[in-house]
Amino acid sequence: MSLQGKTIIMSGGSRGIGESIALRAAADGANVALLAKTRQPHPKLPGTIYTAAEAIEKAGGQALPLVGDVRDDEFVASAVAQTAEKFGGIDIVVNNASAIDLTDSESIPMKKYDLMTQINTRGAFLLSRCAIPHLKKSDNPHILTLSPPILLDEKWFNGFTAYTIAKYGMSLVTLGLAGELREDGVAVNSLWPRTAIDTAAVRNIVAPGEEKRSRTPEIMADAAYVILTTPSRERTGQLLIDDDVLEAAGVTDFSQYLLPGATDADLALDFWVEPKGDVGNFSLH
Repeated sequence: MSLQGKTIIMSGGSRGIGESIALRAAADGANVALLAKTRQPHPKLPGTIYTAAEAIEKAGGQALPLVGDVRDDEFVASAVAQTAEKFGGIDIVVNNASAIDLTDSESIPMKKYDLMTQINTRGAFLLSRCAIPHLKKSDNPHILTLSPPILLDEKWFNGFTAYTIAKYGMSLVTLGLAGELREDGVAVNSLWPRTAIDTAAVRNIVAPGEEKRSRTPEIMADAAYVILTTPSRERTGQLLIDDDVLEAAGVTDFSQYLLPGATDADLALDFWVEPKGDVGNFSLH
């Protein structure tokens, strides 16, 4: 299957993993609507919604940049309507927008707690909810949320409970909507990286100076492509890991996702995942 002519609406996507997923889809000739706030360049974070839209067009797709806040009900509903009107429907929702703060529970301001839950959990629910009527009309509808497997041992919460709650909430949206939309043939899944990914968030917040312990964003883009080109009734309600998805699709060489000079032994596990093979000597936890 191909994403040619398919319409994707994505929260975030002006940089990093979201932009990589958008560019992979655009290479097939997909239409991509981006919902993001990044109208102006950030001093530490490269890229804006407009540079991402330009890259999508250059890659072979059609772009619709929509500037706004995923927490704003009216904006999200309008963005969904504009996307469906411009492209004749919506086939795929990608919940990519996410806020991160790794402050411990005693120290984190409740304003930051609220921000993460509103962007991460509520944002994923809102965009998915607004798009459901359009997805039901698609011949291969998907909702894909960038969120982790839900592991309940206390070690997975230790030190960053607020962030864990906000990300697990996104995965709960996946599980709930998968059940609600199964009979309609709408696939609802989550995707998460096994390792750190070389994004601005990792470079500036999670692990400054540890870029070599990360894989490139293309591994997430390729895994997302596999999921989104799978017939929607074949896989739903799963919390998937990038290299597991690609391995099941026949990929055997993961060195293509390493940064120059890095090896699998250098890679750091992302949050909420277990080691696999030579990957996992280091951890972001």
